[in-house]
Amino acid sequence: MNATLECLLTEQQLSEFRRDGFVIARGLFTPEEAALVRDAFMDFNRNGPVEGISEMRRGKVDGTTGGYDASDPLSFYPRMMHPHKHPATPVGKIAMQFMIEPRVQAVLSQLMGEAPYAVQSMFYFKPPGARGQDFHQDNFYLRVKPGTCMAAWLALDTCDADNGGMMCVPDTGSYPIQCPDKSDPKLYFTTEHVEIPEGKHAVLPIMQPGDVLFFNGQTIHGSGPNTSKDRFRRSLICHYVPQSTVEMAGYDVYDFAGNRLNNIKKNGDAGPCGTPHLSTKPH
Repeated sequence: MNATLECLLTEQQLSEFRRDGFVIARGLFTPEEAALVRDAFMDFNRNGPVEGISEMRRGKVDGTTGGYDASDPLSFYPRMMHPHKHPATPVGKIAMQFMIEPRVQAVLSQLMGEAPYAVQSMFYFKPPGARGQDFHQDNFYLRVKPGTCMAAWLALDTCDADNGGMMCVPDTGSYPIQCPDKSDPKLYFTTEHVEIPEGKHAVLPIMQPGDVLFFNGQTIHGSGPNTSKDRFRRSLICHYVPQSTVEMAGYDVYDFAGNRLNNIKKNGDAGPCGTPHLSTKPH
């Protein structure tokens, strides 16, 4: 991936981010780079979930460990968690490469106003028929103190309403972290639901492969089911924290040189970004 350290967002985009809590860096990566990421993860998952990286194995739900019902499209394509922790695999190398990519660093530095650290990577396949992820706030899970976290959401397909594109609620970037309600398991594969504040509405921007959506940990966001017949909605998502972070969930922390750091206190009051329903049969 070719890198540049120039400032990539305009003053207008920075103003939009301060107002809305999210902004899209259009074409931050090329369509060819997006295809490279997409094809690597599809090939790695060609035989189904991969032990140690995929979030859940196929099989009967036992009421304790959870699992996807065989009829659920996510039984073959569950999301992959922290692929960057597996450097011996092709997807591990790609995930780490994206996570500490200088173009992402440049945008994050603008948005945070300080140096960013990388803490998490995830890959979502979202095949046709897959459920969405209900509205939520990322810092409910990462518990960054002081301040909040930031996500960089790389679109690997054209993302729209039909295939369950990402939605964000403007003007929630400073919204307090809410205690979530339960989501509808027929529509969403995760359990948490955050109500959209009265008078506000979610927007669904059309994104193209290579576009990156940046949003902070307070911003309410989520996606609906993939109702298309034959279109995936694949994405690689990484989470970041500002250098001034004092405490956060127990994730490994990296600088943009790829060095693992040890200077942030870990708290136990946190969890993975989106908690799957124990019973994950979609209907």
